[in-house]
Amino acid sequence: MRGVVSGPSYSVAMSNFVLVAGAWLGSWAWDEVVPTLREAGHGVHPLTLSGLAEKQAVPVGRQTHVQDIVDEVERLDLRDVVLVGHSYSGIPVGQAADRIGDRLARVVFVDSDVPSPGESFLSTWWEGPAKLEAALAGNGGFWAPLAEPDYAGHGLTHDQVARIVAGSTPHPGASLADPAVLSRPLGELPATYILCLLDGAEPSDIVAGLLAGERWRLVEMGTGHWPMFSQPDELARILLDEAAQ
Repeated sequence: MRGVVSGPSYSVAMSNFVLVAGAWLGSWAWDEVVPTLREAGHGVHPLTLSGLAEKQAVPVGRQTHVQDIVDEVERLDLRDVVLVGHSYSGIPVGQAADRIGDRLARVVFVDSDVPSPGESFLSTWWEGPAKLEAALAGNGGFWAPLAEPDYAGHGLTHDQVARIVAGSTPHPGASLADPAVLSRPLGELPATYILCLLDGAEPSDIVAGLLAGERWRLVEMGTGHWPMFSQPDELARILLDEAAQ
């Protein structure tokens, strides 16, 4: 049974949001989204994956990032979980959603990659695996963070870009090459895909196929690939709406 948060003139079912940002980022990336979700009466659990931000020293191997998410849900004994994965993190979040069973309420992919059985972030990299492999090899097995010019055209202010760049840390290449493992088709999960239009007006072919199913919903945002920085209030509102589905 879902928990209920009551107020003087309202009552809402409580969800537990587990927020996972994309490559180079940690839990800090959600700082401007978290307050709105908590003020609405929900549990909110931003998560830093192993090898990133304050967890840079934690080693990363096969399925480490998936297990990070599953372990957090189980450690806190969370129910009615809304798993949120941004960018790269859609891949481990989608796998974790498959594994947490009836704890899952919904999975939300924020302008993200999605897992395909046997494929990895690297193997499906839009510029080709060889280019990303070369970048990792030239940086000690880590994916170097983006520089300020790379964020142009994504609806970010100068201060927002500076904050992202200052907080980013190299991303462990082992996680990018980790093949996805799913026990059932991803289309069977209750899911929402948030498409950020400044990053591309159409979803990928894989995502478009999933959206054609009965359990997936599409929501569009008129911003770029990092909406937790460029439009945090709007992103929080969408997450609240999708949790109520």
